[in-house]
Amino acid sequence: MDHARADILAARHRLQDAGWIPRDAEAFRHLPPPPAAVWLGEAPEAASAGCDAHPLSGAGWTLHPLGQTPQGRVDARWLDAADPAQRKELFAGLPLPIHPDGAAPGDTAQHDAAPFAWVHHALCRHGLRLRIGGEHDSGRGAAETVWIQLRHQPRSAVEAPMLVIDVQAGVHCVLVETHHRHHRDGVACEQPVVQNLHCHIRLGAGATLQHLRSVQPGAADRVAHHLQLRLGPDARYEQGLIATGSRYHLQRQVVELAGDRAEARSAGLLLAAGADIEQQVRMHHTGERTRSHVEALALASGAARAVVNAHTRIAPGAADAEVRQRLTGVPTGGQPRLVLRPHLEIHHDQVQAAHGATWGALPEDALFYARQRGLDERSARGLIIEGMASALLARAFGDPLFIDSLDLAGLLRQAVGQHLSDDPTDPTTPQEAAHG
Repeated sequence: MDHARADILAARHRLQDAGWIPRDAEAFRHLPPPPAAVWLGEAPEAASAGCDAHPLSGAGWTLHPLGQTPQGRVDARWLDAADPAQRKELFAGLPLPIHPDGAAPGDTAQHDAAPFAWVHHALCRHGLRLRIGGEHDSGRGAAETVWIQLRHQPRSAVEAPMLVIDVQAGVHCVLVETHHRHHRDGVACEQPVVQNLHCHIRLGAGATLQHLRSVQPGAADRVAHHLQLRLGPDARYEQGLIATGSRYHLQRQVVELAGDRAEARSAGLLLAAGADIEQQVRMHHTGERTRSHVEALALASGAARAVVNAHTRIAPGAADAEVRQRLTGVPTGGQPRLVLRPHLEIHHDQVQAAHGATWGALPEDALFYARQRGLDERSARGLIIEGMASALLARAFGDPLFIDSLDLAGLLRQAVGQHLSDDPTDPTTPQEAAHG
């Protein structure tokens, strides 16, 4: 029996039975995703274009050294999901998606994106599993940091990549993950891509993962990235996200702080120039004395739509949890739509929690100060935005040496410069935004 084929057919049947995400779904009502046919490659446009693109050299997941840093203690397995044995290994130990109708009370928010997961099960053909650290790392004390870089290039016009990362107990890992449509050798794949990526990350007791993600799709791409994380006792996860808009772009992460004293920080820089982008961050506190901090800065121009949806849930047993949410939206030109949605769901009395959302234009006094020193308006605006973005990521990672070692300043300068170049409006026109 072909178990891989049976699994694919079962996923399609479950998707058909459960249905696609309704347009009035609370989590997706501000930026509804394209229908299931698009993600399955069954839409008329996909049929006319053909589902197979010409992959670039090194398409799919590729693992690279990061500077002169140590690369040891990384076990990498590239797996073919069409092969039954390899498919079993790829999905081993991962939870199956649950439709909201089958969720436990209060947990519906965890499963409102389940149709994306069933589509992924039906279409996934390749994946990468990383095991970071050895069996005895937890006993080493101050073990060295493992630095790795992952790059992903599309393999086909409609794809469902998979990434599974296990960081062993006591290991400190730095991961730089990039999804750029322009290849490092200057070659670009111009065909629009539909990409439904799923990533599962598990941190053992006392493990730390500093995770920088840069996602810059093509203007016509439709992209949905789903990250699911589970943190053990005393584990720490820090993520900095730099993401640009496209025809449809969703960045969704669900973090379960299961172990006592686990901590998670998420900082998202969203840049949308006449395009769409949404970030959904869901923190679930189940362990005691856990901490989470969610921060986002959304910059939008033209007719762009930018949505930030933050939801933190503190379970009944999560005593002494500490949570923060800070969302900021800035229109940089034209009349974009900015939607900022902080939300706290608290089921325990002994917690510390704060959340807020602010909209506002770039500070006029700072623009005036920069112009007085000889900068043109675009350069002045770029300098101010870079400063705001640098401060955002510095609060996420909290380590100046770490930030300098990754040349975040150069990455931010490139992303902000591209955003301002793609702005379809005259930067001297009045800046207004529709707020949701």
